[in-house]
Amino acid sequence: MSQRAQRIIEAARKVPLPEGTYSVGLGLLISGLTAYGFQILAFKALDKPEYAALNGLWIFVFVVAPGFFLPLEQEVGRAVADRRSRGIGGGPVVKKAAFAGAMLTGALIAVTLILAAFTPLVDRLFHGREVLLICFVIALVTYAVQHITRGTLSGNGRFGPYGLILAAEGLLRFVPVMLLYIAGNDQILWYGLALAVPPAIAAVISLRGQHGLLAPGPDAEWSELSANLGLLFLGSLTAQALSYSAALGAILLAKGPVERAEAADFIVGFFIARIPILLFQAIQAALLPKLAALAGAGRHDDFRAGLKKLLMIVVGVGVVGVVAGATIGPIAGEILFGDKFNLGNVDLGLLAAGSALFIFALTLAQALIALLGHGRALAAWCIGLFVCVVVTAFSSSDLFLRVELGFLAGCGSAAVAMALLLLGRLRSETPESLSLLVEAIEHEPLEI
Repeated sequence: MSQRAQRIIEAARKVPLPEGTYSVGLGLLISGLTAYGFQILAFKALDKPEYAALNGLWIFVFVVAPGFFLPLEQEVGRAVADRRSRGIGGGPVVKKAAFAGAMLTGALIAVTLILAAFTPLVDRLFHGREVLLICFVIALVTYAVQHITRGTLSGNGRFGPYGLILAAEGLLRFVPVMLLYIAGNDQILWYGLALAVPPAIAAVISLRGQHGLLAPGPDAEWSELSANLGLLFLGSLTAQALSYSAALGAILLAKGPVERAEAADFIVGFFIARIPILLFQAIQAALLPKLAALAGAGRHDDFRAGLKKLLMIVVGVGVVGVVAGATIGPIAGEILFGDKFNLGNVDLGLLAAGSALFIFALTLAQALIALLGHGRALAAWCIGLFVCVVVTAFSSSDLFLRVELGFLAGCGSAAVAMALLLLGRLRSETPESLSLLVEAIEHEPLEI
């Protein structure tokens, strides 16, 4: 190991991890593991068309909810933390954000119901299971509540409860499905409710014993929730859509009962290929706060080198994921999901490669946004999603291969665009401006 690398590692060790790092990291880990538990039990309990329909709900929820509500959470956390640092109560900001969240939720529900009434949304996305539309509407409400709560907790420095809300949601989602599986219940409505209801209950659990979260203060202007909120909304939504594009494409493009049943195997393979993302969440929960602390301490050379090191780890995790997916992926699928699973090495290898490129792009996007490059990050995600749609539309006639190639091309394009835009941004920044990363990444886990 070089002397420079040793110096960076020693410097990082001397910088204490920010408060709550372990709580948030543990919450993310539990949330990720229980999500896989949910998928495994649902796949075993339901027939393949039902499982594919349930994941239409899963994917739609995890594209729309983080896409619209995560930026609001982040801005609430930033604004409340800013007020707290100046000795000003953040209650008015939270109330303003809650009103905005309620209006946004109402608008999303209205749009959803209109689309369901006048387009083939239910048939294509939920494969005709109308009850899942009810679950989606419930999920919009519960995730709005949870994200506002998370923003309030993070802004007030309550990172223990923040980690609790992540873990509680995962457990509250997994335990009912486990009971349904044991009881032999295969009614899709109950599995949909097990996904939709827990976020709000987890929020209530996390607030138990918490006081002073809504400290009084001067009225909040809309500008306190950032002029960049619109860009954050679009960037987050586009990123989530690209993240799930392969599985979403398989669900929407599947025609007839045979392809819809086959889509279930593809969705399982998609989640197996995303296992490295779970590993990366645990890594970034520990490393990103240390990078933020290095920047805040003025160790900008160490910070730049540390960022390079983090990207090398991302590449390493991605390579391991691709190799594992292309070799032992089918074996892992049979072990985790049982004999019903049926997907080949090539499919899993391509999905793992797309997931690896997405992780790389997401890491660069977070740094770019931290340097106030919101528009640049959005442009990169739009490029990736556009390439994904084009390649999917005009590539192979085979359902699986066309969505795999679209996913791979889209994530690769986003990663390249993000790297070029971040490089240009870093070259134009002064060392002092890198300290903006402290606020942006110290306690904001990547949502995947």
